Amino acid sequence: MKLSLRGVAKSYSGRRGETNALCPLDMDVREGEFVSLVGPSGCGKSTLLHIVAGLEPPTAGTVDLDGERVRGPGAELGLMFQQQTLFPWLSVRENVRFPLTLARRPRPRARGKGDADGQAAQVEGLLRLVGLWDFRDSYPAELSGGMQQRAALARALVGQPEVLLMDEPFGALDAQTREAMQELLLHLIQHHRITTLFVTHDVDEALLLSDRVVVFSERPGRVLASLDVTFARAARSSELKLDEAFLHQKREILALLRGRPRTATQRDRLLHGLTNTRTEGGS
Repeated sequence: MKLSLRGVAKSYSGRRGETNALCPLDMDVREGEFVSLVGPSGCGKSTLLHIVAGLEPPTAGTVDLDGERVRGPGAELGLMFQQQTLFPWLSVRENVRFPLTLARRPRPRARGKGDADGQAAQVEGLLRLVGLWDFRDSYPAELSGGMQQRAALARALVGQPEVLLMDEPFGALDAQTREAMQELLLHLIQHHRITTLFVTHDVDEALLLSDRVVVFSERPGRVLASLDVTFARAARSSELKLDEAFLHQKREILALLRGRPRTATQRDRLLHGLTNTRTEGGS
């Protein structure tokens, strides 16, 4: 298993006492799987992503990547957030290349010309892939919001991470730009199969991109269901959102999010695929 979460929980202490953000949960993510986390605002989705990234510790439980404990941020994990974090004083090319300068590498005098050439080729390839090669020497302030997010995506991928963690990366974009970014990400998924954990409030987006959708309850967050997405990846595009099977799965997820009662048959179908996702406290 690529990612294994066991008993992961999070609570915070403040003036109002202790706030439980996440109930203890177990979750597994397979190699190359794209898993979306959906749920109400404040249910702990982003908190869980930050724990997996090593940006904050869990109150309880463990996160393992390929059997090794995650104790802090590392090159194995690529991060992308809703608000782009490009450095305004660096060009697009320099921003994308920046993670490579932070990686553990030989000192400059010990590094051969081939290493520098390899980095340059890697950066160029990604910039061409996301359609920004012609803007390689531009600065973030000279780019549209969608172009900034494309640059941020290229930067998240340049270190060839084993797992990509994305926290509502397209949430601030207009509908047309968001759809273009979804199609770009679909293209990358189909060709590179990077294990991805993706937080979104958009059920359409989750179904369009994912192999599996994990639905969270209101705070304190617990897993209500884990849904396998059955649409063939090669057939996915924005037109899929009009398909009756797509709309059926969307209605099921929305019913969960709204807390509507379900029959046992519906509940069994929604919980199909939950063998690798267990919760404490029941659903």
